[in-house]
Amino acid sequence: MPALARAVARHVRMTPRKVGYVALPLRKQTVAAALVQLSVTNRRAAKPLVKLLASAFANARQRHPELREEDVIISKLVADEGPRWKRFRAAAFGRAAPILKRTTHITVELEKKP
Repeated sequence: MPALARAVARHVRMTPRKVGYVALPLRKQTVAAALVQLSVTNRRAAKPLVKLLASAFANARQRHPELREEDVIISKLVADEGPRWKRFRAAAFGRAAPILKRTTHITVELEKKP
């Protein structure tokens, strides 16, 4: 079944692993249930995921205005690695130590409930 709607958040300043911990239990849930679960999740990654889910559902409502949050499930929710910001900090004996500030590309696709 083709995706009803999709939304992508790119260059989110968080590691993909941390976003993945929050995103994993949301797969195959309805949008309403996922938003409730994210509202009580005490993780920083919950905020961009709520925003992204709301955006994807709004995209679905553009095509099908009669849709409700209970009728749509999350078919795909992926947190891929984005570009890394490379920084350096001072280290002992005049050297420099690298710091990798990771970013994430989050993709969500919605489908109608079977």
